[in-house]
Amino acid sequence: TSMRDIGDKSKRYAQLRQQYDDEHPDDELRTRMTVMNLHERTYSPIQNDAYDIYHCPHVPPPHYPHAWNILEILEHWPPDDTTPRDKVFQGLCVFDYHRDYQKALTYRNAELPFVIQGDPSVHQTVERWNSPGYMEQLMGDVPHRTEYSPNNHFMYWVPPPKNKKINSKALKLRKGLKAAAAPYRVEKPDNWTQPTEMMRLRYADWLLHANVTNDAQLGPDQPHWYYRLIGCGYMSDGKCDTDSSEYLFDELPWFQPRESLLYVVEPSHQRGIHCRFGMKGVIAENHFDGSRNFIALLGGERRYILSHPDQCEKLALYPLEHPSARHSAIDWSDPDLETFPQFSEARANEVVMQAGDVMYLPTNWFHYIISLSLNMQCNTRSGISPETMKYIHQCGF
Repeated sequence: TSMRDIGDKSKRYAQLRQQYDDEHPDDELRTRMTVMNLHERTYSPIQNDAYDIYHCPHVPPPHYPHAWNILEILEHWPPDDTTPRDKVFQGLCVFDYHRDYQKALTYRNAELPFVIQGDPSVHQTVERWNSPGYMEQLMGDVPHRTEYSPNNHFMYWVPPPKNKKINSKALKLRKGLKAAAAPYRVEKPDNWTQPTEMMRLRYADWLLHANVTNDAQLGPDQPHWYYRLIGCGYMSDGKCDTDSSEYLFDELPWFQPRESLLYVVEPSHQRGIHCRFGMKGVIAENHFDGSRNFIALLGGERRYILSHPDQCEKLALYPLEHPSARHSAIDWSDPDLETFPQFSEARANEVVMQAGDVMYLPTNWFHYIISLSLNMQCNTRSGISPETMKYIHQCGF
């Protein structure tokens, strides 16, 4: 269902959707089977004694979600290795959309992370986006944000100012952090160079780089590309990005800023819809975001390693003034425990998301992301919950 004042109102988009919908009439069983056929494998959770992740109690268990020592997780499955493991250190509950909807609401309202599966509306998007040729038609020749790295690591960064003025862009991006209301300057550290290169590519051109089937060209020291779409919606009066992808509000109607939707907690505080398409092997470095976040996997697989905000001081973050503030300075692929000994005490859990999965990540939760295959992920943020701010403040933010 489209909204009156946001979304793509163009004739071109209307014709594309009409053609697709005529060829794929609503059929929940067909759509569900299409999504299940995209799953190439299953991952079994390493057992914890507190609860069964597939049959979680209505009342969240104490100390949920279960967490393990981070070095144990990384040694069991090194980040640079995309070869699947049979078992994972998963602490997040997995809810069925039809059976466990009220449970999901309970955990969401308690500001606890979880995964929900089986939403027919999400499945419709997954089926459409994995239909041959649909994404090429959807995006056409419009170039979108693309990030290039000479290796598989993608570290977020804000450009240091060329003069002594306050970096207003950094200030806007870091709203909600302790120092955001006060003047501060992003500093350029000695010997710092930007870790990635920004450009704009058409989807078809990005796919030529990213859709690599030869594993010899996918090693951690090989070039990688990361693609991004932004649907602005009400954010910045719909002008948050050049050639913004407003059709995302029609393609993902379950992320629309409406009342009483599971995935948008505070519709009036939604920060658009953001999609990132990952090449196999891409690693997005560990970081926290200062708002609630619902994340949907629409194709492929992604591995998320998650930590509670109370682990902040152990995760060795760059400080607020650094171009990569709120991101871990330590390389999780090769942890330097002499420089960052506190990292060995950090605790985490992990989950592999597959097409049709949606994850709730509350405010300030840490996440480290590994693309296990070519994948499509979209997320939306809506509002801030204050429960974990004390840990972030203690950490210097």
